[in-house]
Amino acid sequence: MDQQIINLYDEYTHKPLNRQEFLHRLAMLAGGTAAAMALLPLLEVNYANAAVTPQEELFTERISYPGINGDMQAYVARPKEDKKYAAVVVIHENRGLNAHIEDVARRAAKAGFLAIAPNALSSLGGTPENADEARAKFQQLKPEDNLQNFIKVFDYLSARKDSNGKFGCVGFCWGGAMSNNLAVNVPLLKAAVAFYGRQPVADDVSKIKAAVQLHYGSLDEGVNKGIPAYEEALKKNNVAYELYIYEGAQHAFHNDTAPTRYNDTAAKLAWQRTIDFFNKYLK
Repeated sequence: MDQQIINLYDEYTHKPLNRQEFLHRLAMLAGGTAAAMALLPLLEVNYANAAVTPQEELFTERISYPGINGDMQAYVARPKEDKKYAAVVVIHENRGLNAHIEDVARRAAKAGFLAIAPNALSSLGGTPENADEARAKFQQLKPEDNLQNFIKVFDYLSARKDSNGKFGCVGFCWGGAMSNNLAVNVPLLKAAVAFYGRQPVADDVSKIKAAVQLHYGSLDEGVNKGIPAYEEALKKNNVAYELYIYEGAQHAFHNDTAPTRYNDTAAKLAWQRTIDFFNKYLK
């Protein structure tokens, strides 16, 4: 698919670009309205395309924990054996907690971790089925309150009998930026993994105590602009880090519900590197 079309879709999903304007510009790039409508199913997220990790061998539950402006809802998955596990916070994209991210949590659980996936939209009624409505709700979130809501998950995890007190996080897109922010703001964090997430301010990198792993698609021009300054700051402050750029991969290359951007080879390699990273720093 034409890179201009994929870039337009990324703009639509990350900036205040309304659907009418998006469809108008898509029609111009595609050569007409009919062609644009034919492309839509290839662009838009479809949860029917998601991989599904079986729950039979896992313990799963839905929980809530105190947030800044009401309870935060979250999905939990871990192995069935009743013992203490290292915990991994799984952070969604700018669509809220959905079936895809719950499946990612189960993947982490299958690898031997206590995985918890909070929903940033809890205080706004949860995740709408319509993706446009979900993205619009993110504009209503106050950044500082939102950060504190995710920081508070570690207080909750510390009180769980199945948590051993070793904490990591992994986030995607919006969640990748949050993962970077948690690395800056949570001294107890031992490992932070960010998939194509915005980078923290360079001056804040000195606060990072965790090891950091970063995954980027080579075609993700917007997010990738921040890589050099972030890497320079990581080196300057002697932060242990790994940085991977996947050639030919788009933004959201790990999301198997996004047909035009999902990259099976890059996604599987990046996820294996993520699990290896958690095994190294959390076990």
